[in-house]
Amino acid sequence: MALPVLSSSAVKFRRVLAQFPQELSLAFAYGSGVFRQAGASAEHGESNMLDFVFAVDDAVTWHMTNLLKNRSHYSFLKFFGPKKITTIQRYGAGIYYNTLVPCNGRMIKYGVISTDALIEDLFHWKTLYVAGRLQKPVKILAQNENSKLQAALVSNLKSAVTAAFLMLPESFSEEDLYMQIAGLSYSGDFRMIIGEDKSKVQNIVKPNVAHFQKLYSTILQDCPQVVYKHHLGRLEASIDKSPEGQFTQLMTLPKTLQQKITALVNPPGKNRDVEEILLQVAHDPDCGFVVHQGISGIVRSSSIVQSAKTILTAGAKKSITYSMKKLYKMTKGGLKKTS
Repeated sequence: MALPVLSSSAVKFRRVLAQFPQELSLAFAYGSGVFRQAGASAEHGESNMLDFVFAVDDAVTWHMTNLLKNRSHYSFLKFFGPKKITTIQRYGAGIYYNTLVPCNGRMIKYGVISTDALIEDLFHWKTLYVAGRLQKPVKILAQNENSKLQAALVSNLKSAVTAAFLMLPESFSEEDLYMQIAGLSYSGDFRMIIGEDKSKVQNIVKPNVAHFQKLYSTILQDCPQVVYKHHLGRLEASIDKSPEGQFTQLMTLPKTLQQKITALVNPPGKNRDVEEILLQVAHDPDCGFVVHQGISGIVRSSSIVQSAKTILTAGAKKSITYSMKKLYKMTKGGLKKTS
């Protein structure tokens, strides 16, 4: 199955991509500068920062070339060279961000992640940081023919659907499903307490249901528990909430999430195998909540370390500016709700 590509012929993305070393296994744009969010005008979207992620096979070589082309993008870490930058990249979510970079008349932020780290996150949800981005609509700008990466991209979407099924009731609407999926990577993220608009998930999904449909339609059509009426734009789901049905779903979850669930349920000192513990969870009426707690545990740790890295990778001045912009957006979102 091929991952749907939300392609863009927009010149602005090609011009941005042309500014960087071209050895990319995957490049995509995401966020409010790319997809309209609820409560934001079209003009506001045009002024938002553009967000990119570049996956690269050889991070040291890529940073070395990028330092020659775009040295000003980096903080003081540029003085330590590409090897040290790559070492710092590996911490947290395995991604190195340069933020508040002027490019072709727009402000951009771009993250660099190794292809291997991306594949691991997509298959196993080690951090759910970039995997979480790719569970929502993105604009694919470049992609090479890496079959393992392609399989990992599809696996990530399937895992998102399975996790959402476990947390949703027996029947639900298509929008409910996309809300659940879009919220996965924000579960446990401390930035949702301070720094992000509390309506973020709803704002992402509501104006972009058609994009979510394009991303997930093939997976849902192949899912025996869902009658997906694409021509009507809706699905009719009847999820098997029996212990047997939930156990089957739990056994297909990414490895790191299974480990987190095991740690939550298994008392210290007891060495039961994962299968036995997941069978216990499958019989638990709060199975969906346990899955949610496991996801929150993954996201919490990676988001804290990744945010701490920002002080190094962006530098103090940019970190403060970026944080103030986030706080402003959060406050603005809160004021809209109360007005």
